[in-house]
Amino acid sequence: MKKLPVFTLGVEEEYQIIDPKTRDLRSHMSKIVDGAKIILREQVKAEMHQSVVEVGTNICQNVEDARKEVSFLRRKILDLAGDQNLIVGAAGTHPFSKWQEQPITDDPRYDNIIKELQDTARSNLIFGLHVHVGIENREVALHIMNQACYFLPHIYALSTNSPFWEGRDTGFKAYRAHIFAKFPRTGLPEYFDSVQSYDNFLETLVKTNCIDNPKKIWWDLRMHPFFSTIEFRICDMCLTVDETMCIVALIQAVVAKLYKMHMMNTSFNVYRIALIRENKFRAARYGTEGMMIDFGQKKEVEYKDLMLELLDFVDDVVDELGSRGEINFIHKILAEGTGADKQKKIFEETNDLVKVVDFITGEFTKGI
Repeated sequence: MKKLPVFTLGVEEEYQIIDPKTRDLRSHMSKIVDGAKIILREQVKAEMHQSVVEVGTNICQNVEDARKEVSFLRRKILDLAGDQNLIVGAAGTHPFSKWQEQPITDDPRYDNIIKELQDTARSNLIFGLHVHVGIENREVALHIMNQACYFLPHIYALSTNSPFWEGRDTGFKAYRAHIFAKFPRTGLPEYFDSVQSYDNFLETLVKTNCIDNPKKIWWDLRMHPFFSTIEFRICDMCLTVDETMCIVALIQAVVAKLYKMHMMNTSFNVYRIALIRENKFRAARYGTEGMMIDFGQKKEVEYKDLMLELLDFVDDVVDELGSRGEINFIHKILAEGTGADKQKKIFEETNDLVKVVDFITGEFTKGI
């Protein structure tokens, strides 16, 4: 087969801005964003809640480039927060902050969302990792999107990093998705048999005033409405750069492998979304510690065994992508636990969510 195309990458991370005394989320009052925009321009933006800062890399040619950009962005936001006597952390939820106490960013876009969705939007105090993989041909992109849905729970489990919500241990490794599920047009995407049917779906939503633009499709995986990418949106915000880049590399490898199969006139099975939803729940509840369903064999298997099978599946594209080191970090996560496992361990040892916040902020620059 010909050499694989360049599967460009774009990585978006959402950070928590935290008061160093109370360890609660703290409004940055746009000072961090305004300061960052002088240097980073469109790579940084405010989110709906004033305690959230979103950053995004430029278009990266490979995982190595993406790592450099993510590391730079983390360091820059940390420095700018420090100038305002604030600190920064990365997790899918804050362990004890209450959404009712967090001010909303004054912006027409967010005003409109809140006007429509009310407390559903106000309570959406969550932090995610979004990964774009470049694919020029929309027909191919849709084909890959349909098949990649099967792997979303596998990827999601590695990222689980939101076990606490408003001062409570939720019992989940990732509670963030359950908060976001209150929004319309979230969760796993439907199957579409053609780009035309996909576009007709979007057109119907716009024409009937369900949405004013296609960006308000907030699925776990979507063809981006404006960029030539498919965007993976299911993951929790990761503690460290190493964890982020591990997940970025796995996502890119899955896309590259499915593309390679497509070019060889083969494809991965497409399973019902209702079945994949069962694995998504298991990923959120148990992370990497539980059982998942192997739909091909129609039986439960240990998640770790399923992940090893996935690593086997993508192995023939990893070296060409130059991401062997990042992919191998998966074994470290399987051995040492996800961000959620580490947060829960700190809480079990200290019974103190402030110590959990200290851990989150302490891990923020690890690996940079």
